[in-house]
Formats: sequence, structure tokens, C-alpha cells
Amino acid sequence: MEAKNYTFKEFIMTVFGGVSIAIIVGLIPNAIAGEIFRALQDRAPIFEQLLLVVGLSQLAVPALIGALVAREFQLDPIETAVLTMVTFMASGSVQLAEGGFQIGGIGDLVNTIFIAALSVLVLLKLRGKFGNLNMVLLPLLVVIVMGAFGLFTLPYVSQLTAAIGVVVEKITTLQPLIMSVLLAMIFAILIISPFSTVAVALAINLSGLGSGAANLGICATTAVLVVGSSKVNSTGITIAGLLGSPKMFMKNWIAHPQLNLPILLTAAIAGVGAYIFNIQGTPQSAGFGFSGLVGPINAVSAMDVGLFQGVIIAAVAFFGIPFVASFLIQKVLVDLLKVFDYDVYRFGGK
Repeated sequence: MEAKNYTFKEFIMTVFGGVSIAIIVGLIPNAIAGEIFRALQDRAPIFEQLLLVVGLSQLAVPALIGALVAREFQLDPIETAVLTMVTFMASGSVQLAEGGFQIGGIGDLVNTIFIAALSVLVLLKLRGKFGNLNMVLLPLLVVIVMGAFGLFTLPYVSQLTAAIGVVVEKITTLQPLIMSVLLAMIFAILIISPFSTVAVALAINLSGLGSGAANLGICATTAVLVVGSSKVNSTGITIAGLLGSPKMFMKNWIAHPQLNLPILLTAAIAGVGAYIFNIQGTPQSAGFGFSGLVGPINAVSAMDVGLFQGVIIAAVAFFGIPFVASFLIQKVLVDLLKVFDYDVYRFGGK
């Protein structure tokens, strides 16, 4: 099969097209059903088993990225299998342990995407070079070389997350209102980028108001994407954006930098809401937004008010403020000022 010639932008957008689908498919089962099964696991053994199933589904994300990026580039079965193996290894999700291997989460998405892109280039350059020995030489060479290179770059790429953590940690020392606004804005961008909000929060032990503000920033991004998606995408895509991860719109964010404007404005308002309502959280709850209701549940449990009042406050902070702010901000930016149009939210678009 003759390889298509890609411009740099086309190549990057094609990579992120596969990444976006992989993330939504891999994360949706646990995002939607995980907390439900967790709450019911003590009721019947079947729910404990189902919780395991949706938890394991997340671990497939690095391999899914390889498979779906391969599909976007129309790679053949051998090339697809090779790319899937390489991205799985490059994620760093599998590590050596005493007596064997252990899997810890989905690994580093930044390194996974980086190696996926490089490996596609290698595979396209090697296409047709090995003739009848392709099935033997392609896996042998590419898996060994690119797999090793992925493990080599992993610690260096992971330092980017650590560097972000250092910046975030400095911000936590600022005046509470300023801290809340800045953390909300930072996590609003992190959640739609390849970086892990959970990893950053855990790395610096982000807790208290900082954790709450980070979660509301994530809610702001979700609100912006859901409101925008509802204008141009199917109901299924919009619901997936609401219940899953904003990272499914990563390709849109890369292609349309103007999306940062409504995201950051909405996040700033959400950050003020975090300060006003004194939304609290833990390092374990930060980085989730309202996904699985982890953030709201932790916030309510930390409030020194009655349960009903706490639920109302959490509903306003996590849902009311971000969605109302997002709706009004996009009305101004899109309908009034014509800064961009809703087509930037079209899932799978250019």
C-alpha cells in the first residue's frame, strides 16, 4: 500500500484523532459505571467483579492509542500490531517487580503519544522494505528499537509532569483567592492536554482549597466542551464528554487554540466559586472534576454544614457555576463577538 504524504499539521491531527477515540473508549466504562459498582460491591459479589472489569478497561488505553492511531493512518495488520505493542511499552504502565511485572495505571500519556507519532513515521518509512520477511523483521526491529527508545525517553518526558507540579506547588503559597483562580485555570488546561491532572495533584500532595479549586477548573473545561459540543455533535458524543474525559476533545484543542479563551475564562469564574464556597478536597480527589462524583463527594464530606446544605453547595459549585458561566461566555464569544464558531467543537473534525 502506497503511503500518503502528510503535512506536519495533518500528521499531528491524524495522531490525535486516534488518541481522542482511544481515550474515550478506554475511560468511559469506568467513568460512568465505576462509582456505581463501587457503591454496590458490598451488596453482591457480582458488583465487585464488574468494578474489576471497568477498572481493567482503563489499563488498555496505551494499547488502544497504538491500535487506533494505526487505524487513522490505515496501517496494515502487522504494522498495527507493532504500533500497539510499542505504545503499550512506551507508556511505562508496566514495570518490573519482584517475581515478574506489575501494571500501575495508564502510564504517561505524553510519552505514549510521542512514541506513537515517531513509530508511525518509522513504520511508514519502512513500508515495503522487507518484502517476504516483513512479518519477521518489522516486529523484530521496530518493537526492539522503538520500544527501547520509548523506555529511554519515559523518565525525561515524565519530568515535564514533575515540572508542572513544581509550578502548581508554588501557586499554593499565594493568597487564597488568587491561588484558587490560578489553580482552576491551570487544571482546566491540564485536563484537556496529554498531561495527567491526577499525577500532578498526587505529586505535590494537593489538598484543601487547592484541591477543590483544581476540581472546579476541570469542571469548567467539561462545561465548555459540553455546551459547545451540544451545538454541533450528536447527543452521544456530548454525553460522553460530560461523563467521560475532556481529553476526548484533545484534537480540537490542539487544532483550535481559541478554545483556551472560553476554557480559561470559565475556569477563572469557577475558581472564584471555589474560594467563595471554600470547596475542599484531597490529593486523591483532585484531578477528577465531577467524574464519578469523586470531587463533589469529598467536598461535601469536608463541609461543616448539614448534608442537604452541603449537597446544594456542591451542586452549585461543581455544576451550576461552570455551566452557567460557560453558556454566557460562549454566547458572548461566539454569538456576539464572533471570535470563533461552534464548529471548533465538532468531534473528529479538522
